[in-house]
Amino acid sequence: MKNLLTDIDGVRVGHADDAALASGVTAVVFDKPAVAAMDVRGGGPGTREGALLDLANTVERIDAIALAGGSAFGLDAGSGVQAWLAEQGRGFEVRGALIPIVPGAICFDLLNGGNKKWGRFAPYRDLGYAAAAAAGTHFTLGSVGAGLGANTAILKGGLGSASAQTESGVKVAALAVVNAVGTVTVGEGPWFWAAPFEIGGEYGGRGLPAAITPDMLKMRIKGGPSATAVENTTLAVVVTDAILTKPQARRLAMIAQTGFARAIYPVHAPMDGDVVFAAATGERPIGPLVGLTELGMIAANVVARAIARGVYAATALPFPDALPAWRDRFG
Repeated sequence: MKNLLTDIDGVRVGHADDAALASGVTAVVFDKPAVAAMDVRGGGPGTREGALLDLANTVERIDAIALAGGSAFGLDAGSGVQAWLAEQGRGFEVRGALIPIVPGAICFDLLNGGNKKWGRFAPYRDLGYAAAAAAGTHFTLGSVGAGLGANTAILKGGLGSASAQTESGVKVAALAVVNAVGTVTVGEGPWFWAAPFEIGGEYGGRGLPAAITPDMLKMRIKGGPSATAVENTTLAVVVTDAILTKPQARRLAMIAQTGFARAIYPVHAPMDGDVVFAAATGERPIGPLVGLTELGMIAANVVARAIARGVYAATALPFPDALPAWRDRFG
């Protein structure tokens, strides 16, 4: 186990980003179409093909997921991923026509100091194509891909990943892009809210403070108490090798959202666009009730760990007034 989303066989991840733009794209590519669903909890989401993932709708399997910065401009990333898949002969067949199915979601990073004066067309379609073409079984964490331009309330955000197994050996893994309105650390200190779920010092091994003081529980958000803009979002992709139906994948996404609450404070705010995609590659059977409950329980832990790892691995942007990285403050 690499402690990455690609611990699930048949899943590949690629990044493409632009340092001057201070933004990028991450593509999650499935070697074979995967059953998928989505759960949205934030008040300001930006998604592509979200309606397709509704349980009432026909298509059950997807070919890839596109995550991007750029706010609504970043939704073009899905078109780039789709173009690469089309070149590979991938897609949902309709009387001989192949349509690659690529849901996606975006986070807001337009005010992070990067040059967003891109002219007529935003660069995210080309970045999406490059991310899909670069997809492999090993990938970098931190300030890369869709996490390059991400920030939290007080520290640089980033992209993280983690994985685990159930007692019976069913795998579940997560990838998270952390651009939350709140914080992932306790107060102004080095401790991660997700500390109880840490494995092997994967995000510093600092544990929790000896006591949680009232000051630590004060609200710390981007823009302060008078914040009005929707400038945030945490995105997560949860993948398992279990055999799931589309409704079971939706339930997995819903349970996995618990990991956001374990890792971010506050979370699911009106200024966030928090989204979890859940996908299943369909290799191992599980029980529909207890088995799915255990899988969701572990998925929530894995999501919390991925969020903390994203911030732990981040590096600050090279612009005036850029937020410091965790390692700048505490490393």
